[in-house]
Amino acid sequence: MKKTLKFLREHKQFTFFAFLAFLIILAAIFAPLLTGGADPLKGSLTDALEAPSKAHIFGTDKMGRDIYTRVIYGARASLTSTFGVVLLIFLVGSVIGVIAGYFGGVVDAVLMRIADMMLAFPGLVLALAVAGVMGASIRNAIIAIVAVNWTKYARLARSLVMKIRDRDYVSAAVVTGSKTPYMLLRYMLPNALPTLIITAATDVGGMMLEIAALSFLGFGAKPPTPEWGYMLNEGRACMQSAPWMMLYPGLAIFIVVVVFNMLGDSIRDILDPRSE
Repeated sequence: MKKTLKFLREHKQFTFFAFLAFLIILAAIFAPLLTGGADPLKGSLTDALEAPSKAHIFGTDKMGRDIYTRVIYGARASLTSTFGVVLLIFLVGSVIGVIAGYFGGVVDAVLMRIADMMLAFPGLVLALAVAGVMGASIRNAIIAIVAVNWTKYARLARSLVMKIRDRDYVSAAVVTGSKTPYMLLRYMLPNALPTLIITAATDVGGMMLEIAALSFLGFGAKPPTPEWGYMLNEGRACMQSAPWMMLYPGLAIFIVVVVFNMLGDSIRDILDPRSE
């Protein structure tokens, strides 16, 4: 306990933004409590496009649904999909990169040429194409973003593994009969893991923006799902008459992206091996 408190005191920026991130996650988990049990999908046309008031502190949308309720519930969809994207990209890219870096030769050439082909296209444009072919849904948006963004992790893991692949202690482990799975898990992956974790932590905000962008363009969440990017799309037609429809979802995206970007920077400062 003392070590934990000392760590938190020594890394005040990390502590502050970790606390804010924790509050955001709690808000998503306890959305029914924060909204008084209101249904984010239920609306009344008689209450459509009401300005912010005591009854609806963020106003209502064109279907009469409470925007505050939808913003709070939207944290569930946005955070879940973002964490899922980052985790999948981390796993897929790390595994491919470690295998390519360790085996080299034909395996490395084939995997890296595939990565080069993915990198030849602008990331968001390719994600839009993949999502467009597969159809609009959060799941397909996640698949599209993963298919585009795994290459960064693969190249990073490959370069880190290649730095130690020919070290003396690795060669000694091979000579003494260590099997390939043991070599990958004991030497290769631990060497690459800290840098990959730093990259994943700093990517949370960017991945949230990509998911919101796909939903805003109609390739992500489908109605009536409360998702921040889709809510921006809904409010676009009423930007002048009901600006609150875009203001509050946009503000939610801004706050969450800033918090997780700063948290990622803090984790980078703590784990970055170059600082040791």
